[in-house]
Amino acid sequence: MVLEYVNGGELFDRIVSVGRFSELRGRRLFQQLIDGVSYCHDRGVFHRDLKLENLLIDKKGNLKISDFGLSALPQHFRDDGLLHTTCGTPNYVAPEILSNRGYDGAPADVWSCGVILYVILTGSLPFDDRNLVVLYQKILKGDVNIPKWLSPGAQSMIRRILDPNPATRITMEQIKEDEWFKQGYSPACPDDDEDANMKEESPSVHDVSSDSDKSPKSPAHINAFELIGMSSYLDLSGFFEKEEVSDRKIRFTSTHSLTDLLEKIEETVTDMGFLVQQRNGKLKVMQQKNQKRPGSLLVTAEVFELGPSLYVVELRKSRGDPTLYRQLCKKLSSDLSAPQSQEILAAAV
Repeated sequence: MVLEYVNGGELFDRIVSVGRFSELRGRRLFQQLIDGVSYCHDRGVFHRDLKLENLLIDKKGNLKISDFGLSALPQHFRDDGLLHTTCGTPNYVAPEILSNRGYDGAPADVWSCGVILYVILTGSLPFDDRNLVVLYQKILKGDVNIPKWLSPGAQSMIRRILDPNPATRITMEQIKEDEWFKQGYSPACPDDDEDANMKEESPSVHDVSSDSDKSPKSPAHINAFELIGMSSYLDLSGFFEKEEVSDRKIRFTSTHSLTDLLEKIEETVTDMGFLVQQRNGKLKVMQQKNQKRPGSLLVTAEVFELGPSLYVVELRKSRGDPTLYRQLCKKLSSDLSAPQSQEILAAAV
């Protein structure tokens, strides 16, 4: 296992040794924190233990988020769409976690980001007491003393984040639209192989002509050995990942032509409310951001040719809600699969 070496130590030690940061420097660190946490949320990961000790500084002064041991994934949400595990560090924990009635991971992480911002700018904790009962009472009330010497923008940001009501607390999107936050803001562009491979916009499959000279790029051919290699029994990822193979990769066969397959897949997923991009014979299926579900869904659809008029469609989930992914796969499989061929492939794979 190879990890990045971060030699700047914890942000906690930095503040203990040199005190609070200037508002300019503190805002820059806060911007990086929000970019990092927002990136996690977009992929269905909620940290649940954000604190100064889990924020590292590299040699360039950039902030790194560490220790995801308590983080939650989409499969950790219960049927009510909420998380129920009480966890986190007392001084940084959100009030809804203490209430034991279930909570949304995103607003809870936002609260912890607000506590971190307060400490960065003031050098002290907004909620602190040796008696845990008294500490939790202060957190539940959201009773915080914001120094008057902070700029009005910083005071407003802290006040809007440390709102004890998660329903009215400022969201990640609203934080990024705040005027104080946007000062000197340069959004981070983290590397994402899946996104990078599909970054270039391409014409919709509906623009592809059915004429033979304008047909879409021929799919990759697979032989018997490659077909055997697709077997789930030969997939060793189960040793390293908790998620079942079927929860991230599903295949079925179809007798539809390549053009029909691509068109029907795009038509089906669009009707289900997804966004679609096509490139190099692959379809990238994305969940629209305005859909209120934990995390985002990203699925890649690829077609392989087994023989004349027989294709294998592979639906591969990169991230997102497993339940939503299974619904999508079930719909596409029922609409496009070849029943007899599917039984043969299922027996082999």
